[in-house]
Amino acid sequence: MSGRLLRVLSGTAVAGALHAAVNVALLRRPPAGPSPVRRPVTVVLPVRDEEAQVGSCLAAVLAQAGVPDLRVVVVDDGSTDGTADVVRAVADPRVHLVTAADPPPGWLGKPHACATGADAGDPGDDGVLVFLDADVRLFPDAVAGAVAVLEEHGLDLVSPWPRPVTATAAERLVQPLGPWLWITTLPVRLAERSREPSLTAANGQFLVVRRPAYARAGGHAAVRGEVIEDVALARAVKRAGGRAVPVDGSRLAACRMYDGWPALRAGYAKSLWASVGGSPGASVAVAAGLTAVWVLPALAALRGSRAGLVGYAAGVAGRAVSAAATGSRVWPDSLAHPVSMLLFDVLLAGSVAGRRRGTLSWRGRPVGGAPAVRETMAG
Repeated sequence: MSGRLLRVLSGTAVAGALHAAVNVALLRRPPAGPSPVRRPVTVVLPVRDEEAQVGSCLAAVLAQAGVPDLRVVVVDDGSTDGTADVVRAVADPRVHLVTAADPPPGWLGKPHACATGADAGDPGDDGVLVFLDADVRLFPDAVAGAVAVLEEHGLDLVSPWPRPVTATAAERLVQPLGPWLWITTLPVRLAERSREPSLTAANGQFLVVRRPAYARAGGHAAVRGEVIEDVALARAVKRAGGRAVPVDGSRLAACRMYDGWPALRAGYAKSLWASVGGSPGASVAVAAGLTAVWVLPALAALRGSRAGLVGYAAGVAGRAVSAAATGSRVWPDSLAHPVSMLLFDVLLAGSVAGRRRGTLSWRGRPVGGAPAVRETMAG
């Protein structure tokens, strides 16, 4: 590697770290004591074989403070375990169990389940829809805090990024990369003001959207075949004239998304190709760029390069800033950022290979046949 190229790569890593620091300073955060929500709130919880998770998730939803008009729609999306029995055992009139039909042609499972849940409420109300995954644990002020951000800043959709909960080495290396990526690459205040759909990021674990904006965007029907339906929905809201942006959710919710390497590898296989490029070829190109900026300087540093050491230190600093802002463990995990990027490459290679073979699936349903997503997670 030429010295000039190494300096360019290290300079890019420095710019990424500085941008992450600016983004963290500008990131929208919920108030410490949010006011009660004055609108009706419908929480849509799509579940498929979530017997072990749904009870605890529901308990946290029902314990929300400051949400007097709360309705919870649990959509059983073809579960074959005891998920529905767990929900039926919850003796609370605010909880409604709905059984989703099989997805129609052209629909993927999760968008169809979310649309089913949204339709089960009052489509004409001026309320708020909250889409939630079963592995998310809301803190008591989560919904009120997210709605407060929505109201205070005139937003139509916010994606509070839950604090990543990790236990194994693989989880600690990989899971913080999601928020790190958009904090490093997405100018959050520009994205908030801009009508450009590609300037956004979202996380379907916890999405909060005004129902009228959801309807104007076409709801989940507008993203029926999208593998990354959360980002696609945020972009649909922006196309319809709304404002959508990720916000700090580390004080609102926590999520242990995958339990160990096998689950993590299987989970990322189904959709990673669509998250960072939108097609297998574009994904490989994006991964090559990320690897060049955040791995090659570290390798050069091992050979005594000062420029490489600067690039490595910048990568560590950017990762540390992101981790501190989103509730991940900062040290010593940030020091292994180049290893995280290499694991990301391994996961992406498996996802791209599965996409090309048409073998991708999730919870028994194929996802590889869906139309290619044409936009990236952070523009």
